[in-house]
Amino acid sequence: MDRRRPPQTEEGWYVLHDFRSVDWDAWRNAPERRRARALEEGIDYLSSATSLTDVDAEEGGSAVFSVIGHEADFMVLHLRPTIADLDALERRFEGTALAEFTEHTDSYLSVTEVSGYMSEEYFEEDGEADSGIARYIESRLEPEIPDAEYVSFYPMDKRRDAEWNWYDLSFDERAEYMSGHGDIGRKYAGRVTQIISGSVGLDDHEWGVTLFADDPADIKGLLYEMRFDPSSSRFGEFGRFRFGRRFAPENLRALLSGERVSQEVDEGDGHSHGHGHDHGSSRGHHGHGGDDKSSGHHGDSSGHDHAHGSDDGDDSNVRDELEDLGVYAGKPHGEDVHAVVLYSAADVDDLFEEVQGLRANFDHYDSHVKTAVYDAEGDGGDENEAAVVSLWETERAANTAAGFLGDLPEIVRQAGDEGDSWGTMGMFYAVEPDHRGDFVGTFEEVGDALADMDGHRKTTLLANLEDENDMFIASRWDAREDAMAFFRSDAFAETVEWGRDILTERPRHVFLA
Repeated sequence: MDRRRPPQTEEGWYVLHDFRSVDWDAWRNAPERRRARALEEGIDYLSSATSLTDVDAEEGGSAVFSVIGHEADFMVLHLRPTIADLDALERRFEGTALAEFTEHTDSYLSVTEVSGYMSEEYFEEDGEADSGIARYIESRLEPEIPDAEYVSFYPMDKRRDAEWNWYDLSFDERAEYMSGHGDIGRKYAGRVTQIISGSVGLDDHEWGVTLFADDPADIKGLLYEMRFDPSSSRFGEFGRFRFGRRFAPENLRALLSGERVSQEVDEGDGHSHGHGHDHGSSRGHHGHGGDDKSSGHHGDSSGHDHAHGSDDGDDSNVRDELEDLGVYAGKPHGEDVHAVVLYSAADVDDLFEEVQGLRANFDHYDSHVKTAVYDAEGDGGDENEAAVVSLWETERAANTAAGFLGDLPEIVRQAGDEGDSWGTMGMFYAVEPDHRGDFVGTFEEVGDALADMDGHRKTTLLANLEDENDMFIASRWDAREDAMAFFRSDAFAETVEWGRDILTERPRHVFLA
């Protein structure tokens, strides 16, 4: 009898969903001093957990939610690098005065995971997975808890009965089911975010699914559509759903007083604790079931590589050198913004329509700054390639966005992905409308000078489809020293001096590889 090939998995942070109900009779009958102590210790515990003071390097995340329904009054969600961390957190709560008024009604233990459905190359001993896939996998293994208002948690299994047995399917059949499943999830990109965690051997089901959204109807709509997908209709089995609203630890008093709670700290609470947000931005998007090909929204992750300006390693050295030359090397629109740049050979109008759909979802995130399509000017195009530029306030958010942008039609290359080259310098310019023609003409002259420089591969001028005065130059080089030689050149210095009179704001020169 043939044994089916299971997908390989890699595990990340451990996850604990901790459900608590309040003994309301005991709470009402307790003296004020006992209630005050319980509130103080409860807020201290929750604030400490959400601020990650219990772990080194601030790894993990915690958040607290009021639970609607009879089975619990609130849920504390913890992500930590080890089970020992979760064990300590659970026991620490039991040592608080608040625990005397609560009952531990339920819990769920699991661990974040990714599987070979996402990228078989990632798991091969000598395989070289796409760097974007590698970054995306990291984001799935070490996710950040989104700031969304609502949460829905449920456990699930894959069916195994006489007619529909998931585990009797071949690897390729399972992968095909999961790929189709992900197509639905991508429609909810930016509206529903998820954390998928495996729980085989850790709890009663095979996976835990935690969904986050600012509109509960988006969670309902996604799950409703998923019910009609064969991956769910034939093979999905689900446990009980629990639904909640996120609130700040400082608002525990309001929760126990029967008042409306939110993530905004109630200044009248009288406590001076910090807000205690989890660290970072939304990582995962929506994938259904732990062994799916999920990228984020119930499914797929192409995880293409992307360009961003981080301040580490080689990038930091580049910025220092540019600064020494008097060239501003910040990320576009400020030092805290990261750029994702991809190229597509698709029809630019079709590409723009696709990007508009993604951008509408990206706009649900506060960390999203801008996403736009830039088309090549004149004959400067690289076989009519267009560039998609997406700007984000955090590197993690940029990494997640790259996975979705990588699914745009006819993606042919991304900034810095030429394996034998150093990378790309991206230059953003806001041009005075009256001087746009002068700028384009000067670019052509500089382009002629670049063509004679050692190590220069290609430089293209592109304009934002929605604002022709928003210009983007992508310049590719064999080596860093080759690119730096250009910035030291007289031609560049003269161009910068000339440009002072025709630009509306300071240009940004960004290392993209």
